[in-house]
Amino acid sequence: MKTVLITGCSSGFGLEIAKYFLARDWKVIATMRSPRADILPASDRLQLLALDVTDPDSIRRAIETAGPIDVLVNNAGIGLSNALEGVTMEAVRGAFETNTLGTIAMTQAVLPQMRTRMSGTIINVSSTTTLAPHPLLSVYTATKAAVNSFTECLARELAPFNIGVHLVMPGFAPETPFHARQDLMNDGVPDTYQELVQQIHAALEQVTEVTRPQDVAEAVWRAATDPTCPLRLPAGADARTLIGA
Repeated sequence: MKTVLITGCSSGFGLEIAKYFLARDWKVIATMRSPRADILPASDRLQLLALDVTDPDSIRRAIETAGPIDVLVNNAGIGLSNALEGVTMEAVRGAFETNTLGTIAMTQAVLPQMRTRMSGTIINVSSTTTLAPHPLLSVYTATKAAVNSFTECLARELAPFNIGVHLVMPGFAPETPFHARQDLMNDGVPDTYQELVQQIHAALEQVTEVTRPQDVAEAVWRAATDPTCPLRLPAGADARTLIGA
């Protein structure tokens, strides 16, 4: 029985990924800042762990408790939608701490065991916002673009140790709380940019191709189980269209 550890399982993509792997007889270590047993099906193959990817002690405790990990899914992330003038440097640092440095720290923590076993897979959930410029997403996109470059370099670095490294790149996912929270942040956009905000919202209402949480779970599953899959995997109809373009 293989074991997958997934970060950010309290909602959205992470929750769906955990359910997907549970349904396929994997041992699932679902992590979140405040674990909730009621959001996942009861199973003797499920382990819930408290984990804050910005806290080194929290990471160390989680890895020690988890034991051997076959697949790490770095999914934990926060959104940040605002004009740059409206973003505090505290918010910028917070986004990089979770989205970028959290991914790097978790990867670093599991690498020794994977390298020793000469096997393992690391899957980083990025975003298709990195493939085309989007107003109001400059900081968020920068955090994910850094994850892209990190992942691409790491794939070559770890290839001699038989450790697979992949990027899963979702598109626009209006069903998830992640995007709902981003919309709330638009309340803090400076007045000068409000017309731009309205234009963007109007454009999003016309979008017909979107990403569902299940699309991301399916892409992560392929990255974890298909040795022939590419480094970059789109997740969602809109993501596939954008990557194809």
